[in-house]
Amino acid sequence: MYKIRKNIMDENGMRRALTRISHEILEKNKGTEDLVLVGIQTRGVPLAVRIGEKINEIEGVKIPIGILDITCYRDDLDKAETAEKEKPNLSFGVNEKKVVLVDDVLYAGRTARAAMDALMDMGRPKLIQLAVLIDRGHRELPIRADYVGKNVPTSRAEVVSVNLLETDGVDQVLIEKNEE
Repeated sequence: MYKIRKNIMDENGMRRALTRISHEILEKNKGTEDLVLVGIQTRGVPLAVRIGEKINEIEGVKIPIGILDITCYRDDLDKAETAEKEKPNLSFGVNEKKVVLVDDVLYAGRTARAAMDALMDMGRPKLIQLAVLIDRGHRELPIRADYVGKNVPTSRAEVVSVNLLETDGVDQVLIEKNEE
């Protein structure tokens, strides 16, 4: 059982962070040419949609947004569990595209690694970038985000919970700690 320790981002903070990330993506990629967003299930998907909407609002261009289920690429699941899962597929090709992976929290780096493995199995992107709402540290792999909404130093005993209107009915980011 977890108890709420601290609310670190509300609806307005999330909106501002995603707006800033959208501008940074456009700036770094010099516009929208060959740009695609890929949301990592579950909470990376609505974040990718929001970033895509903001980019459309800024540039007047709708860029492709894909959904990536990395279940069969995870290294923490039994191979028998993932063998029957379907390999991910996007509604667009990734060859020679500037792919921005979008996720809610960057922690150990294993989810991002699995997502990159999945993308590479689908083709050869021009480049892969990572956008996250929260970077909480504690990497186990040499992975860093290109775009970060907020850096939040945490202990390993804490949990960062991103709640989104689309999945949880409210926009907020909480740090929770085990009651034990």
